[in-house]
Amino acid sequence: MIDLNHGSGAQYLPPQTLPDITAAVCAAIDTGLAARQGHERPRNYVSSSGLGRACLRQIQYDFLAVPKDEGQEFAPRTLRIFEAGHRGEDMVANWLRLAGFDLRTERPDGRQFGFSALAGRFKGHIDGCLVGGPVAMSYPALWESKALGASSWKDTVKRGVTIAKPVYAAQVALYQAYMDLPNPALFTALNRDTLEIYAELIPFDAALAQRMSDRAVAVVRASDAREWLPREAAEPTSVVCKGGMAAGHWHPPCAWARRCWGTRS
Repeated sequence: MIDLNHGSGAQYLPPQTLPDITAAVCAAIDTGLAARQGHERPRNYVSSSGLGRACLRQIQYDFLAVPKDEGQEFAPRTLRIFEAGHRGEDMVANWLRLAGFDLRTERPDGRQFGFSALAGRFKGHIDGCLVGGPVAMSYPALWESKALGASSWKDTVKRGVTIAKPVYAAQVALYQAYMDLPNPALFTALNRDTLEIYAELIPFDAALAQRMSDRAVAVVRASDAREWLPREAAEPTSVVCKGGMAAGHWHPPCAWARRCWGTRS
């Protein structure tokens, strides 16, 4: 029975301390994300998405699926950011189609379009191909999309993809070359904070594509010969290793820095 006598001082249940619901929910989500990540098989090929990174040895570690330094696996927050990026790509694709673009993102069997070279040891998968649309540009054209945080997005708008995001520029050049799409690529960047869209046409840079392709060959050949490729940095305090800004570019901390500079390098 409910006690409506507010002044009685009656108390039917002892006071309870509620858990921090935010912490509890986030911890459960993070556990699930970490478990899913742990079940994913590592890539066994050189990925076009990482060939523009500064250090060849870092790319080689990634190709060989060398275990990362302790504590250097992707944090749950990073996994959430990655997933948000994929969702952002899907949103922009839908918006382009609503705008009247003929955008192809999947084969009839549901797989992404892509290329494979070096007997399957060098691969890349594109976001899509624009076959036609309401905007005056050359078709067919590669479509590459990214979802960026506000600061990174603003820097891309200010300086352009080639200068602000050389890793993305290298990825685009490789796709244009191997997918035989020499027309200027349409690069779109979604601001994750404001949902603003930046679009840029990127001309085909054949010389860049050749340099990146040569890098893939160097990684595979050195790995077959059981030789380590040279480090980009001369010392472990370099931003290429520890992370940071250099020459206007952000370098994330290398996940193999301790291994690389330690006794197992």
